[in-house]
Amino acid sequence: MGIKRYGDDEISASLPNYKFRISNPVFKKKGEDFNIDFYEGVLKKNPYLVECLNYLGNAYTTKGMYQEGLEVDKKLAKLRPEDSVIIYNLACSYSLTHEISLAISALEKAIDLGYDDIEQIEGDSDINNLRDDKRYKDLMEVLRKKSEGIIV
Repeated sequence: MGIKRYGDDEISASLPNYKFRISNPVFKKKGEDFNIDFYEGVLKKNPYLVECLNYLGNAYTTKGMYQEGLEVDKKLAKLRPEDSVIIYNLACSYSLTHEISLAISALEKAIDLGYDDIEQIEGDSDINNLRDDKRYKDLMEVLRKKSEGIIV
């Protein structure tokens, strides 16, 4: 999915299997404000378009709209409950909204589903609210041991 701006009032956008060009002064919004309006508009007609939901969730988070991002991630988790990356993003959203127990549970589920990018987890500022929690530390220790081939 991509969006390209041509001047102040013309935009080219693409979604999987769709490409179109929009020309209208209404589209003077830029950056994440435009992206949010665009993705919300697409989702009005296609509410289960996973790729678009992913982009919208990321745009909300980038704008600091954490509750809105959480709602998108919850919807994605219902649509793709076995997708470790989607469940990891749900953990991030729970963390950003200070729902620590739910964030820990989602992170544990993401890891159980195969999410094993320790560097990503440890470097992700979205997870910062979990760092001092013993459950997070224990979970990361288990993940480290698994990555070293130690049976847990």
